[in-house]
Formats: sequence, structure tokens, C-alpha cells
Amino acid sequence: MFVELVPLLKDRTVLITVASIDGKLKVNLIPTKAKEGEQEALTTPLTFTGSAEELDAELGGHLASFVHSHVELRNTLAEAQAEMDAAAKAARQKAKTTQPAPKPDPANKHEEPVRPSGADAETTPSLFATQPQSTEPAPTANEEGGTTTP
Repeated sequence: MFVELVPLLKDRTVLITVASIDGKLKVNLIPTKAKEGEQEALTTPLTFTGSAEELDAELGGHLASFVHSHVELRNTLAEAQAEMDAAAKAARQKAKTTQPAPKPDPANKHEEPVRPSGADAETTPSLFATQPQSTEPAPTANEEGGTTTP
């Protein structure tokens, strides 16, 4: 029984209680927290109830399974915590090294392409237009104010 507990005992204390209830033995194994803030799942108690002969025959195998599951859970939680810490560190590092975008230089200003006018403008609506396009013809360049009078 104790050989199976050795991997669990490497980093924590395990409390063992044994009681006799109605002719059967009740064995409780309670792992304690190894450090403050540790996941509660790692302190889940385990209880076995049976005759002395049953416990002698089967307790070792059940303990080995429990300890194996406990060690795997501890390792999985540690790996997940390490990955989260590394990701947070990388994000902080990226935030420190990222410079604000440089302001555009007025000397390197690019002119916007000329937009089509007239019939072409009406047949090719903008994807980002906020107002519906009118069916009236577009004003010509020689008209003032952009509207025509009849």
C-alpha cells in the first residue's frame, strides 16, 4: 500500500484515517495542499470501504490508479499554467516592442484615384455608400452648385 503512495508523497502530505463501521473498514486518503492557491482538484479525498481481506487484496491496485491519475492531473495543470504564463509574457513583450504607427508624411502624400463621373458612377455603386444613389444624372463640370434648373 505505501509503495503506491510514494509518487504522491514526493510533493505533499497524505492524511490516512481508518475506521471500523458495522464490521467493515473505512479507509480515507486525503491529500493536502502542497502550496497556497493550488487547485482544489489535487486535494480530492479518496475513500475505500470493505472487509480487511478485501482491502488487503484490492487497496494497492486502487491506490496505484488514484496516484497515477493524481500525478497526471498535476502535470497537466502545471503544463497548462506554464503555457498560459509563456503566452502572457509573449503578449507583454509584443506590446512593449510594438511602436505606434508613424504619422503620414505630407511630402509623400498619394493622390486619390480619380472617380468616374456621369453614367459610370451610377452603374458602379460604392460598397460603402451611406445614402442611396439618385436616378438623376450627375452634374457636369461646367454647372455651378451641382444642380441643374429646367
